[in-house]
Amino acid sequence: MTISIRDIPANGRRFRCRVTAQSGDPVVLLHGFPETSHAWTEVMLELASAGYTCLAPDQRGYSPGARPLDVEEYALPRLAEDVVALADACGFARFHLVGHDWGAVVGWTVLREHAARVVSWCALSVPHLASYGAGLEHADQRKKAQYIERCLIPGLVEQDLSDNDLAVLRVEWAQHCPDKADEYASVFSQLGALTAALSWYRANFADGPRLRERLPFDVHTPTLTLWGNRDPFVTRSAHLLERSMMKGPYRSVEWDAGHRIAHERRSDVIRELLAHLRAFPLSSAPPRR
Repeated sequence: MTISIRDIPANGRRFRCRVTAQSGDPVVLLHGFPETSHAWTEVMLELASAGYTCLAPDQRGYSPGARPLDVEEYALPRLAEDVVALADACGFARFHLVGHDWGAVVGWTVLREHAARVVSWCALSVPHLASYGAGLEHADQRKKAQYIERCLIPGLVEQDLSDNDLAVLRVEWAQHCPDKADEYASVFSQLGALTAALSWYRANFADGPRLRERLPFDVHTPTLTLWGNRDPFVTRSAHLLERSMMKGPYRSVEWDAGHRIAHERRSDVIRELLAHLRAFPLSSAPPRR
């Protein structure tokens, strides 16, 4: 199995995407920060070997052809629209969805606004948005979210992260995915890329999580959540309310791991994800409105 890189036009923009040959049920994989679609390479190869068709885009701001300047262009509804438009461009009427970190935030938004398109959903590290919002009422989660305040100051974090050839980011990548550092650096060193990636924070956290993101919404889509209990950004408090909003098949797996579980626990993630996908094949999923 091989992965190719394609520019796919969608939602009025062009997205750089990693794709595998079309064969079985489609799976769309959404990366987080500070990563790109390259984060999913090993997972995609395993899924493709198991018969799945994979699409992993460099999301809005990360793709050179989808890097608007206006911060509001990075609001979650726009990011979710990109996912559906990319699925349309690939001919995926319905698809399985997987997301990590900010990719998980976008995935939850797709479930809220376009649930009929999603056969099954797997969230890595970030829980249901309303559960995360409720978690911010707890001191431990507020403390772990303090870094977001710095991200909201225009130019500040861009300067910190870009100094000395992305030295801070390279330390992060060296810890978890040293084989991907050069590929990530090739994206984040592009003009405007860091600001675009940080615009995700500025569009959606300028006044704390926007009210709409904190409102509970029921999830009927079969859902798997994967979380590391040593996550430096997301505490157990952020997960407390998630189960109450799960109205369909739901399973949660907790590991002794940190935030980047697709790297730290790759074989475990692949095993759980494959079991989840096989339990809810597209062929047996009833249409949803």
